[in-house]
Amino acid sequence: MSKRAEGKKLAILATNGFEQIELTSPKDAIQNAGGQAFIVSPENGRIQGNNHRDLGDYFDVDTSLDDAKAEDYDALLIPGGLFSPDALRTNQAALDFTSAFFEQKKPVFAICHGPQVLISANLVNGRHVTSIESVQQDLKNAGAKVTDSPVVVDKGLVTSRKPDDLSQFNDKIVEEICEGKHDGQRQSVAA
Repeated sequence: MSKRAEGKKLAILATNGFEQIELTSPKDAIQNAGGQAFIVSPENGRIQGNNHRDLGDYFDVDTSLDDAKAEDYDALLIPGGLFSPDALRTNQAALDFTSAFFEQKKPVFAICHGPQVLISANLVNGRHVTSIESVQQDLKNAGAKVTDSPVVVDKGLVTSRKPDDLSQFNDKIVEEICEGKHDGQRQSVAA
């Protein structure tokens, strides 16, 4: 087992209604590579995942969003699901937390509906991205250059479409977190 991500810390921004496999699979990939993953949430205690439209398991929140600081982590993951990204995109603390990773030139990973948070934080204008089909038009409207590919990498921003793409997404997560800061990662200017 490779430990190439040893010492790296991944923040996973989620709240109730995240797509469970889109949190657990990348978390396992980072941990299997020797890194650590921490769930950051506006909720305290536990949050519940979803398995598509069915309720999933409960997961302990490691850090309250109110107490989380981007400088304490090496990268950020925003899992998808129908409900978590929708709640996070209207939470100013979540948008500020996400924006801080861009300002600090750290890798950011978003899958499925996760890019909705990036849209609301004005972080996709001019960026190459992908997402689940139902979010692709929203990304285009926000100025993103959308490709319907399993994974799209744009200078430290890594996006993916759906659970079927997790193997490729996880490989890129480990690769990008190991590479560290990306000078091309920046906060986009809203159109």
